[in-house]
Amino acid sequence: MPSRRAVLAAALCLFPAVARAAKPSTADGPFQAFIAALRPDAEARGVSAETFAAAFRGITAPDAGILARTKQQNEFVRPVWDYLVGAVSAGRITRGRARAAALAPTLKAIEDRYGVPAAIVLAFWGIESDFGASAGNLSTIRALATLALAKHRGTLFRDELLAALTILQRGDITPDRMSGSWAGAMGQVQFLPSTYLAHAVDFDGDGRRDIWTSDADSLASIAAYLKALGWDPALSWGYAVRLPEGFDLSDYSGDLARFESRGVRRTDGKPLPERGKASLFLPGGLGAPAFLITGNFEVIRGYNTSDSYALAVGHLADRLDGGPALAAPWPTGPRLDGAGLRALQTGLAAAGFYEGPTDGRAGPKLREAVRRYQISAGLQADGYATPALLAHVQERHGLGR
Repeated sequence: MPSRRAVLAAALCLFPAVARAAKPSTADGPFQAFIAALRPDAEARGVSAETFAAAFRGITAPDAGILARTKQQNEFVRPVWDYLVGAVSAGRITRGRARAAALAPTLKAIEDRYGVPAAIVLAFWGIESDFGASAGNLSTIRALATLALAKHRGTLFRDELLAALTILQRGDITPDRMSGSWAGAMGQVQFLPSTYLAHAVDFDGDGRRDIWTSDADSLASIAAYLKALGWDPALSWGYAVRLPEGFDLSDYSGDLARFESRGVRRTDGKPLPERGKASLFLPGGLGAPAFLITGNFEVIRGYNTSDSYALAVGHLADRLDGGPALAAPWPTGPRLDGAGLRALQTGLAAAGFYEGPTDGRAGPKLREAVRRYQISAGLQADGYATPALLAHVQERHGLGR
């Protein structure tokens, strides 16, 4: 078996332009050497020399602006209510309803085939690319190569880069049209290349899975992915609800029918389903908007793990379907930033309530840990992480601030 050095040398011979750029004296030498070293793995996946060369033609250096953006994802660094303002705006609702009317036959056919409601599919499309209007114009190959060279999130983006090259080899898109976001997510649906390979659909029948310019392919690809993630056609993503006075927050999951019997009511006036399970979600604490979320909420999180994102998709779908705006006020007091959430995760872990990464992100694991701690301490068990809760954990367990 040839050595890694020999493989690299052979790759450099195959691509003279890369070889010239890979000299140690050039500023982008490591980038070009990385590309050359990628060639054997691409070849093993069936990517031809011609496809490989075309993919990297004109790409001579990483994108300096991309790495700084890895810590600026809105759905993770902004409070849920601020995120909802932009994600579920009046303008987006208006545009979405217009697109729903224009694409009604296509949306019905997609819903019939995949069992995912048209409003949910439209909501994903609206949040990911404003219904195709803002799909991103950065080179997917360059973005992925930049992140892969930096080993951002380990080998993830190197694997995604290889998947992108596989897509080019299959001929669904050309390199100059393979574009998307800074993180390598592509087209109107913002699929990573591996997700595209597994779930993209040619719904319009033209022989290509086109999530860049085809509305039908884009919408059907969203639905196919959600079905694969386990979407339950019998349930909604969740329900905006009102809680009765004195509701026992420590009893926060169970049958929807039981929530109904305990006085929980939907804000749109409709009854809760007689079948199915849900859990109470209070992203702003008691007094703020309240939701009963089903297993489909976790399906949405399979597309994007942020609670804010999942709530935005669900609420936008409700609004596109004619549902009401959220009426209860969001909190205005101090909140925990990323550092505060990490401190809370650390404190709850030390107290035996939290198992998971101390990543400064609120999510189901932290929410469950907060609830269990609140119940143990005799506090209002709303699952909402606040500065006061952090202080309580630190003081009760003698942890330094």
